[in-house]
Amino acid sequence: MNLVCKSEKRSDYCEINGEDVRIDAKSSTVFIVASSQQSIRDLEDNNTSLLIGPYSRKEDQIAMKSVRKWLVKPVMESNVTPPCSQTHSVPAILFSLGGYSGNNYHDFTDIIIPLYSTARIFNGEVKFVVTNSNPWWINKFRNLVQKLSNYEVIDIDNEENIHCFTSVVVGLKRAPQELSIDPSKSSYSMKDFRQFLRSAYSLNKVRAIKIEDEDDDDDDGKTRPRLLIVARNRTRAFRNTDEIVGMARNLGYEVGVAEADGNIQRFAEIVNSCDVMMGVHGAGLTNMVFLPENAVLIQVIPFGGVEWPARAAFGEPSKDMNIRYLDYKIKAEESSLIEQYPADHEVFKNPLSISKQGWLTFKAVYLDKQDVNLDINRFKITLLKALELLHQ
Repeated sequence: MNLVCKSEKRSDYCEINGEDVRIDAKSSTVFIVASSQQSIRDLEDNNTSLLIGPYSRKEDQIAMKSVRKWLVKPVMESNVTPPCSQTHSVPAILFSLGGYSGNNYHDFTDIIIPLYSTARIFNGEVKFVVTNSNPWWINKFRNLVQKLSNYEVIDIDNEENIHCFTSVVVGLKRAPQELSIDPSKSSYSMKDFRQFLRSAYSLNKVRAIKIEDEDDDDDDGKTRPRLLIVARNRTRAFRNTDEIVGMARNLGYEVGVAEADGNIQRFAEIVNSCDVMMGVHGAGLTNMVFLPENAVLIQVIPFGGVEWPARAAFGEPSKDMNIRYLDYKIKAEESSLIEQYPADHEVFKNPLSISKQGWLTFKAVYLDKQDVNLDINRFKITLLKALELLHQ
């Protein structure tokens, strides 16, 4: 029998291998029935954390409030634990769909990528035991869930049965960075994950277009690079989309405009067909995971000191995805905030003072109440840089 628990920066998890591991939903306990007193001492000595919130953003107290905690408990005698109601012949992974699930960015960085890192090694022969389950989440990502597990998901919170396994992982393995896999601690990489996505959603385009010098003159009918503008209709929306489209077409792009929705298959196909994707900082840019190799991501960064979180969210992860990254930081004149505050307001003069008022205040001002009116002439330079990258 073996119990290894690790407390890492973003997640806690326990890997349990033994003959008798029992999951009891009523007591929120994973019992490990040891075969001897020495075994139980070994188990207790080797663990670093026994109370696990199986969601991969443990440092975020707001997220973790909606995550059910599970006690991993070694016991000596099987007769002091509830008897098995159902015995399974394959391992299990217990994880939560609480936290920020439902937000596309957090779905991928907190759940899907860590789940891939944890489950892929089982080659489908593993059962998912889900706490804080959301049926709509399972349906939304059914392609990925079924690609990682050959079995129906167990909604453990609604189970009265005691589910017994010989091997259980409680929690998910996650890299410290966003949208990332640490290859030094995993058998897999983000390249592997993106290949997995292409297989799960039958995405055909592996590499972005490489523009040859003779292709520059579109009169000969050569294929144009495809640009996708990710639209947002609620916050951080482009106010001059038609101007952006017109300018991009004049530069030689074939242009499409689309907003991400709950239909992952549809939007994955749209993104995968493109060579360049652009959008204002937000969850919609998470769909960069579907871009072909060597594609270009352009992140439009809102006004107000959003640079660091924006680049951590999408700029840094792009490297391991083999996606070229550009960003465009808007000026106050390009922000709808100029319609809401006077020019000498702290919102413009000192964004740090707004940030010091707390995340919710910062978010309300710079993320929830800000739209973007791009300076076409200034932004043109960024689209030209993207074309240069497609030549390389």
